[in-house]
Amino acid sequence: MTTIARALATAAFLLAAGTPIYAQTPQHAATQFLPIKNEPAPKLFVDQPLPRPLITRGVAIIPYRAENFRILPIFGAGATDISPRAGHLHVSIDDLPWRRADAGGTGAIVLTGLPPGEHKVLIESPRQNIKWLGGKVVKFTVPAIDSSHL
Repeated sequence: MTTIARALATAAFLLAAGTPIYAQTPQHAATQFLPIKNEPAPKLFVDQPLPRPLITRGVAIIPYRAENFRILPIFGAGATDISPRAGHLHVSIDDLPWRRADAGGTGAIVLTGLPPGEHKVLIESPRQNIKWLGGKVVKFTVPAIDSSHL
C-alpha cells in the first residue's frame, strides 16, 4: 500500500508541478520547419509521359518526383528560408511566355488539349529556388486522335 501511495503522490506532484517547456518560453516554440544542417541536395526526377493516355486520348501525364524537397503551396522569397526544403514547381509548355505552377505534389503533370505534333515541357523550381532543383525538359509527340473512337 505504501508503494502505491508513494507512486500516486509522485504522479500527482509531477502533474501539478510539471508544465511543458515551450509554455514557459513561447519564443522557442516548436515548429516543423527547423534548420537542418547538412541537408542532402534536392533532386527532381521527371519521366516521359505515360504512353497509353498519350496515344489513345492525346493526354500527356508526366510523372515526376522530388527527393529532399516537398512540393507544397509555398510561394515567394520566404520559401528559400525554410527547412526541410519545400516549394512549388513551374511548368512551361513549348517555350510560351506564360507558365503554370504545380503546388499539389500529386506526382504528375497532366496536360490536355495540346494540338497534335511535337511538344516540349520544362518542369523547374522557381527562380529563387533554381539552385535547388534546376529543371528537366520532356519532349514528346501528341498523335492525331480520331475522336470517333473515344
